[in-house]
Amino acid sequence: MIEEQISLVRERLAATKSLVVLTGAGISAESGVPTFRGDEGLWKTYRAEELATPQAFQRDPQLVWEWYQWRRGLIAAKVPNAAHEALVGLEQTIIQFQLITQNVDGLHAKAGSRNMLEMHGNIWKMRCTHCGVKTEDHSLSLPALPKCSECDSLLRPDIVWFGEAIDGKHLEQSLSACQNHEVMFVIGTSGVVQPAASFASIAKEAGVFVVEINPAPSLSGLADVTLSGKAAEVLPQLGF
Repeated sequence: MIEEQISLVRERLAATKSLVVLTGAGISAESGVPTFRGDEGLWKTYRAEELATPQAFQRDPQLVWEWYQWRRGLIAAKVPNAAHEALVGLEQTIIQFQLITQNVDGLHAKAGSRNMLEMHGNIWKMRCTHCGVKTEDHSLSLPALPKCSECDSLLRPDIVWFGEAIDGKHLEQSLSACQNHEVMFVIGTSGVVQPAASFASIAKEAGVFVVEINPAPSLSGLADVTLSGKAAEVLPQLGF
């Protein structure tokens, strides 16, 4: 049955000129990056309200930075998997391609993806709390409290924390992509984190052909085709 569905999606891709892809934690989990909501999720050990909010950073920035340095160390050793690489192939083949990711690990960029919106930020990037300047640093030996090279103020991870709004420009671009592409892939998402959880329904209302790729499908009938399985196993079968 899945072979027939894969064949259907392959035929659809061969005829399309535009594809938007939404990825979530599942695609990174296949590279060994711990998720927050799975059985082995990070939130099983750490409370989000103590580590990933503006209030937590204001209260104890060193604790927050220690946690992010630990996370950076976990992610640094991970490499893109076959799903990341297949998406690079799709980007190079399809005329109009937009990748939207909820992940902050940078694995899509490491694989070679370029036309990409990182909705929740990037763990390798930092932002000054005073002047707003952004920098990228992959060092695993940052100071306990990193400082801005421009104004010497405290840096923070360039991550969208709980209680913070997603960059308005990124949200606008994402919504436009969901409504104006012919085909949409939804890969490895839990379907509970807003606003991305609504993207598939927005695309569906706009007449977009929606394909979900997930070991545990979560779109509740919204998808035109559901490919149940790991992205690293399914995506390469599409032939890109």
